[in-house]
Amino acid sequence: MDLANFSAKLEPFMLMAKSLKGAAAAKLIQDATSAPGVFVFSELLELPNIQELGKSDQHQKFLSLLQLFSYKTYQDYLRASILHSGGWKLMKPEHKDILPPLNQAQTTKLKHLTIVSLAADRRILPYADLLQALDISSVRELEDLTIDAIYLDLLQGKLDQKEEQLEVTYTMGRDFEPGKLEQVLAALQDWASTTSAVLTTLDNKINSIASETTAAKFEQQEHERILQANLKEVFDKQKEKSLGGSGMANRRAPAYGFGDRENMSMDVDDPDNKGKNRKAAQDAVPKPSRKRNKF
Repeated sequence: MDLANFSAKLEPFMLMAKSLKGAAAAKLIQDATSAPGVFVFSELLELPNIQELGKSDQHQKFLSLLQLFSYKTYQDYLRASILHSGGWKLMKPEHKDILPPLNQAQTTKLKHLTIVSLAADRRILPYADLLQALDISSVRELEDLTIDAIYLDLLQGKLDQKEEQLEVTYTMGRDFEPGKLEQVLAALQDWASTTSAVLTTLDNKINSIASETTAAKFEQQEHERILQANLKEVFDKQKEKSLGGSGMANRRAPAYGFGDRENMSMDVDDPDNKGKNRKAAQDAVPKPSRKRNKF
């Protein structure tokens, strides 16, 4: 349930309160604080005719009751009751008004709102702290009260029975006590200043990383350029050396034309005509004539 739904539960009492004063307005406060589902009271508390109750000794306690349900806790009610029972001399100025006794519905609601206030400050609530704050002696009663608050969507979380603690993930927002809003605004301003400083630091770091990345990329490109230039130089030298060796070989070898190669072709004897050709060659050679001496 969101804040709009909580406000909707209060709307019928707002409509009636605008025309009520005195005892009727006090009775309306009793009804509103007892009504199921009504957990926010700031709009009702701000009405002029409700504020006028503080000027009446007879009805001032009902204005204090509405303030109790708006932004205080069950412990505040117990302290006020103890101070009242101890006599007027022990009462502090803020407790000079007497709170009316609470009925069962009001007591349960105020305890639910107390859990909400505690959960707003801490996300892990030990059973021991809750038992003390709610003036409960039974763990079973505490767990039942917490489960009811979860079903009413006053908070979200889970009960860890092994560790004996309530783990809170969400709480409704209660009304602000007078003067508390300024404290919240100051805390938000401090948070905003801290966040701004963190963002500035992050921006500077990002810019520094971007500059380093750009420099590294340029250095890599320069290294690649030099490497390619060196490789090209080595390749060109090897190519020139290879072409120079081939030129020397061409200068040493005799030049032959295509026709010379044909003229240089040697006749190959046919195996069958090998003997005949040799004989023909011998016959072709003229034999020297010999003179015989006559005796």
